Amino acid sequence: MSSLLSEPTNHYSTTESPADRLRHEMAAMRLSFTWFGTRKTLNPSQKAAAAETFGAEGSFLSAGKKLVDAKHPAFRSVTTARNQAVSYWKGVSLPFPEPGLRLIRHDQLSEIHQHMETFRDNLDDAVDQLDRHFESLKSAARQRLGSLYSEADYPDSLRGLFAMTWDFPSVEPPSYLRQLSPEVYREECARIRERFGEAGRLAEAAFTEELAKLVSHLTERLSGTEDGKPKIFRDSVIENLTGFFERFRSLNVGGNEELERLVADAQNIVRGVRPGHLRDSAGLRQHVATEMSRVQSVLDGLLVDRPRRNILRRPK
Repeated sequence: MSSLLSEPTNHYSTTESPADRLRHEMAAMRLSFTWFGTRKTLNPSQKAAAAETFGAEGSFLSAGKKLVDAKHPAFRSVTTARNQAVSYWKGVSLPFPEPGLRLIRHDQLSEIHQHMETFRDNLDDAVDQLDRHFESLKSAARQRLGSLYSEADYPDSLRGLFAMTWDFPSVEPPSYLRQLSPEVYREECARIRERFGEAGRLAEAAFTEELAKLVSHLTERLSGTEDGKPKIFRDSVIENLTGFFERFRSLNVGGNEELERLVADAQNIVRGVRPGHLRDSAGLRQHVATEMSRVQSVLDGLLVDRPRRNILRRPK
């Protein structure tokens, strides 16, 4: 079993910075959704009528109505399909300091594209199911909204009003700038280098925070008792850690040897340990909890000492 002083193993080139590796090995990906709005603002006459109830002026009142019940099982299935796509996308990518963009590995692009097609099909199927319930959803809204109900607020069908798209926009300076304005091109290159440097810092912070939460949760579940019995320990506690190790191995581009060492130590501590073993053996629980507490103490130090994120301000 490794100690907290063990050396991390990696195969990164010493001539490239983490930012350079991100720039050379990863592409930007954007995931977007079209979504039917379930709420609508009341029109002026409706707001005025609502304001009278409180003795208020309609112009000083903000009010809206729910067009459909978003808690209906069919609508929840549509929302679940979207959330699954977003969760997968975030799990196979790294943050990038541009709104709506994340970084994925070049060698995983085809696989990710195929998974997104599956998620899109799942969303389309869920929307088809929702559309079959659309009339009953409108009927329920008619009863609940009373005079606020308006048939004009609703489309004939929900098909086409929910959609998922993704693309891979370039984040590199356009090549034509080199000819048109070498100075502007150099400025853009410097800006992009800084963006990828920030992406590296964001990735490092995200990995550190996630590992700290997983280790803390594992240690808490293994330590102490509740009502004189060992705390409930679910298989997902170990499974989530294993998933983290896999993502870290796939997406990490180096730059923080201490974090790599902590990940390796945490992985060694639970290597070969099954959830059932931890439930059955008090000695093993105590051993893993003690070792993980050491990892956690160092992680806590990393979180405290981590420099604040650089905020790039636009000139006024």
